[in-house]
Amino acid sequence: MANRRMFWQIVDKIEASINAGEYPAGSRLPPERELAESFQVSRPTVREAIIALEAREKVEVKTGSGVYVLDTANTTLAKNKVNAFEVTQARALIEGEVAALSATTITEPELADLHQTLVDMENGKDIPEADKKFHNIIASSTRNAAMIASVQNLWALRSSSQEIIRDYDSVCSKSNSQTIAEHRAIYQALKSGDATKARHAMHGHFNRLINKLFDAEETRALEEIKRKNSEKRGLYSIENLVPRV
Repeated sequence: MANRRMFWQIVDKIEASINAGEYPAGSRLPPERELAESFQVSRPTVREAIIALEAREKVEVKTGSGVYVLDTANTTLAKNKVNAFEVTQARALIEGEVAALSATTITEPELADLHQTLVDMENGKDIPEADKKFHNIIASSTRNAAMIASVQNLWALRSSSQEIIRDYDSVCSKSNSQTIAEHRAIYQALKSGDATKARHAMHGHFNRLINKLFDAEETRALEEIKRKNSEKRGLYSIENLVPRV
């Protein structure tokens, strides 16, 4: 038990040094021998501490090279990496309730601003920005800081990876008329003060988007199959193997 407690003490000390910036991400820890001398413990104790740190994903052991400090921020981000479907589902659930609350709190000036985004989209005036402004106006009209922050964070997730950006671009750039129609339905529900209709209109907007994302993914998958088959056709074609006489 004494040895076990000892190596956990070493874990805590090394981790504290990492968190303090003494060993920044990507840097190599001192050799096992130096650590043992520095902490006045045996090398097996240091070895156990390194194993524990590796399990905590604080370091990476590279055989023949050494022990390297991991970028914990990127490790956490990789673990929590989301895709366009998850972002859209979350937006549907959260913004559906945002719209329902907005129907009871939105003001006439906010409705006027909301209507202007529809006009801008219909006129082709910076459609992505008008789309974002539409959703932000609705969130702001709730007067609920947590809801506002949630919507803003979800918009940030839309740009958090190249995959999500690609997926959204492949859908949003081809369905402006549908998006405008759905925004108008949401606007009318908010204008009438009907929370249920506002929620349903917002859900319908995102449900269509999710289905379009699936369609886009299926198209990419089919294109990839065709590409691979074309390569195989070129590889196994008798015409390519046997010259014409």
